[in-house]
Amino acid sequence: MRFGAAVLRSPESPFAVEEVIIGSGPADGEILVRVAGCGMCRTDLAVRRSAGRSPLPAVLGHEGAGVVVATGGPHTGLSDGDHVVLSFDSCGHCRNCLAAAPAYCDSFAAINLFGGREENADRFTDAAGVALAPRWFGQSSFAEYAMVPARNAVRVDPTLPVELLGPLGCGFLTGAGAVFHSFAAGPGDTVVVLGAGAVGLAAVMAAAASGAVTVAVDRRPERLALAERFGAIPLPASSPDLPGRIRRLTDGGARYALDTTASARLINDALLALRPTGHLGLVARLHTALPLEPGALDRGRRISHICEGDAVPGLLIPRLIGLWRAGRFPFDELIRTYPLADINEAERDCEAGRVVKPVLLPGGGGR
Repeated sequence: MRFGAAVLRSPESPFAVEEVIIGSGPADGEILVRVAGCGMCRTDLAVRRSAGRSPLPAVLGHEGAGVVVATGGPHTGLSDGDHVVLSFDSCGHCRNCLAAAPAYCDSFAAINLFGGREENADRFTDAAGVALAPRWFGQSSFAEYAMVPARNAVRVDPTLPVELLGPLGCGFLTGAGAVFHSFAAGPGDTVVVLGAGAVGLAAVMAAAASGAVTVAVDRRPERLALAERFGAIPLPASSPDLPGRIRRLTDGGARYALDTTASARLINDALLALRPTGHLGLVARLHTALPLEPGALDRGRRISHICEGDAVPGLLIPRLIGLWRAGRFPFDELIRTYPLADINEAERDCEAGRVVKPVLLPGGGGR
């Protein structure tokens, strides 16, 4: 099967939309999906800075959504014509997978970031027969088609705009899941969100839907304006005595904080702004050592890394869609669409902060 896909051949090169080949149909437990839209996530772009750990050439993209066109075997639970949102890969049989924690799968890094599953890996090539890294995050969905494990796919109502739903499988799932699952925030709780990008704004929306008081911290006025529209108290990152300002806004200190910035200064400010026994969750990957201010972890405060919002995608994605339909999780307001052919423009806009969540449309179109 031949189709178009955006291939990244080296960390320095632009994406090139070219013909790629899958040499066989779905294996047992797999589905073939015609991709309607795929969000661009900063994890995709971080491959450029992975120092070779994520193999290239590759087709990236891990926030795909589309329509099932073929299934492998009778046990996928899906049928041709089903509309699906695609999420991250997991093995399904390690202790954490069996404990409904697939984001902490023993094989998460290996099968999502560093080469994909080994089964049928050699069937994915470019037009010249050069092997492409198999199934980034179980998907490789910067493409017209994606071959994915059926366990990664969540069936959705076919009346929904499926081309916009892909970011529910990762970025929006991460921010909302941190609030709903990692924090279990509820009415009267206080949540600080550091960084008003796609993950941070999803957390703001989820906190508002939970009835929590939310403070959003960012350096860009336009992002703070968005956060305020979605129910947060805006606070510039440059504010003097940021921990003190947050404590005053949250009646003595926040119960929860979510950092999406990987800024050591903001992480320490967030810890110092927590009330006793408060919890700071980190979702951005740290690239240097994290020095902690004296007293930052006093009085029961704690810090942890949160992966994929501690979510089971098959449960959280329908919940987010339900909230969206009720007008309580307006994720579509963060999206700008681009034809797949304009992937490099989408990357530039994403890196420059001109767009919160780019979504690529393999079929063309865009706004």
